[in-house]
Amino acid sequence: MLPPLSNPASRTPTLTRRRLAGLLAVAGLATAFTTGAAAQQQQQAKIDTPVHIVVGYAPGGATDRVARIVGDKLSSRLGVPVVVDNKPGAGGRLAAQQVKTTPASQNVLMLANPAVMVVAPLVFKDNNYDPERDFVPVSYVNDYNFALAVSPTLPVRELNHLLAWMRANPNQANVGVPATGSLPHFFGLMVGEKAKVQTQVIGYRGSAPLLNDLIGGQVPIAVDTEDVVIPQHAAGKLRILALSGAKRSPFAPNVPTFKEAGLDLSATGWNTFFAPASMPKDKVERLSNIIREVMQDPDTQRKFKDSGMTPVVSTQAQTAAMLKSYRAQWAPVVQKSGYQP
Repeated sequence: MLPPLSNPASRTPTLTRRRLAGLLAVAGLATAFTTGAAAQQQQQAKIDTPVHIVVGYAPGGATDRVARIVGDKLSSRLGVPVVVDNKPGAGGRLAAQQVKTTPASQNVLMLANPAVMVVAPLVFKDNNYDPERDFVPVSYVNDYNFALAVSPTLPVRELNHLLAWMRANPNQANVGVPATGSLPHFFGLMVGEKAKVQTQVIGYRGSAPLLNDLIGGQVPIAVDTEDVVIPQHAAGKLRILALSGAKRSPFAPNVPTFKEAGLDLSATGWNTFFAPASMPKDKVERLSNIIREVMQDPDTQRKFKDSGMTPVVSTQAQTAAMLKSYRAQWAPVVQKSGYQP
């Protein structure tokens, strides 16, 4: 006898329940994914008011140019205005003192260099801000070399010849820098210490008067940033003997590095975006990611290079690691100098 046929109707509820359970599970995952995506979009939508980039220097300088190049691109990606606020005074410290007190509700970034975030806290007793406590690194966007240049009236064409001349003429071996307490100031001291040559640093009120005196022979040697000095070198108005990078600068490929010229020394400066410590972490991360996208843009990179600056693409973690390494390199130099404002 054939076995009785099973009743299809009796199996239908069981299969339906299984299928329904699976469908509900899939629907739950889909709902969770959709909810998560919506939450992420909502989180990203928080930057819906103007962003202010505070620069502690007057318009027209290198830091200001960086802020405006990045700010224009940042605005197009965020869909909100990005305003550059110039707050010059006290070598950029006034801007830092202002930005550190920014309420969490405001979208404010500061673009700063090592003079503000490394040197000033070491030498000013009334600094009134702590770079590590009061600020969060957002993105490191460019670096630059220091140039050692000589007056055309000085009969030297190589670094070793200059060092020999400085040893033979210690009373004349003055090194001009754009400002006392600046990175060029401490780099000049670093060169003297490494070469075992006594240097007398003379601070100027900016790069323009320094270059005028260098070209005219009033000061024989100068240290300044490459973007300032290379155009004068290319015009034949002065001679750069060495640049401070680990490799040759694309803006002056015929100029040797200090290591190539015989002095085991390298150093760079930078511009980095910082957020006040009050800014929510998710907002900092989003701004960091978008600035990184901006720095990957070929048009942004072209504009940096046209301004004589080397663009950098960096994550927030890489920026923090760079700052830690930089402070470890420069803090001993600044402290050993005994510099007092």
